[in-house]
Amino acid sequence: MIGDVLVSSIICNNLRLAYPDAQIDYLVYESTTPVLEGNLNIDTIIRFEEKHRKSKKEFLNLALEIRATKYDLLIDAYSKLESWLIVLLSGAKRKISYKKKGRTFLYTDNVPFEEFPKTNLGLAIERRLSLLKPLHLSVEINPLPKLFVTPEENKNAIVLFEKHQLIKNRKTVMISLLGSEKLKTYPLNYMTSVIDTIADNADVNILFNYFPKQINDAKIVFNNCKPSTKEKIYFDLLGGDLRAFIGVLNQCDLIVGNDGGSINMAKALEKPSFIIFSPWIEKKIWATLEDGTHHMSVHLNDYKPELLEKKTEKELKQDALTLYKELKPSLFKNKLKSFLLKNLSDDN
Repeated sequence: MIGDVLVSSIICNNLRLAYPDAQIDYLVYESTTPVLEGNLNIDTIIRFEEKHRKSKKEFLNLALEIRATKYDLLIDAYSKLESWLIVLLSGAKRKISYKKKGRTFLYTDNVPFEEFPKTNLGLAIERRLSLLKPLHLSVEINPLPKLFVTPEENKNAIVLFEKHQLIKNRKTVMISLLGSEKLKTYPLNYMTSVIDTIADNADVNILFNYFPKQINDAKIVFNNCKPSTKEKIYFDLLGGDLRAFIGVLNQCDLIVGNDGGSINMAKALEKPSFIIFSPWIEKKIWATLEDGTHHMSVHLNDYKPELLEKKTEKELKQDALTLYKELKPSLFKNKLKSFLLKNLSDDN
């Protein structure tokens, strides 16, 4: 997923700091490559394509291509069946991943898979940085994921803003309107209430992030917003592709909404974020950079922990849509207003 690939890119960034002359390659799913464009810390993006998933022959060919490169070091931040097979065939001199039962023989270095974060970086970042520890790098580690936007992409986004006649003296809020799946999507009527709260408490332009296939759900949210809110929403302002969206996001001032790729991209662009987590997602992993000012988040566990106690991840996922209804916007309305006040003032 985009968030995983973007966060894991910090491994490449820090390897470049430590080994400026090394060849650093990154194997990722083909669909995620746009978030790596412009990252000079990566020499080659190796694309894991659909054919590699569907064909054993194609998968083997990819693994043998990797073996032929004769890597000195292989870091497995994925640690799933697909990567285990590539690790097994890689021939790399040193192989690092998380210490997990039944697979330690694959690696020369197995690092603890921590269960609780030690800092406000969040487990998603801390776990990936832990994969660098066996190397004892003699550089100051930079833990922040980065996105790289070209001047042309910024210019195109500004032109798009002008075309849609966004009010220039207003700040602009991006809404992460819908999750990647229904179980990661805050109930639509609740999201309407969240957007109304934003419009009521800030004189801003409001943009919606959604895929074209999600337009019907996006319209449901829009149509249920108050008339005064609708006046601030630019419903049709969308980037034509992921890079265009990144350019648009870079022109926004903050992001609010469902956890997902857009949130992680916004953080990599140093935009303040307010995340609404699904009840089955572990906040301790993806509430990265949480500081109570620029990055805030809410989870049902913050308000009604008794509803989640003693439930397995599988049970939480099965009950997610029911549990979501318990995370009413009124529970965190004041927190959202505080976030807006702190990040939409003229000082920011």
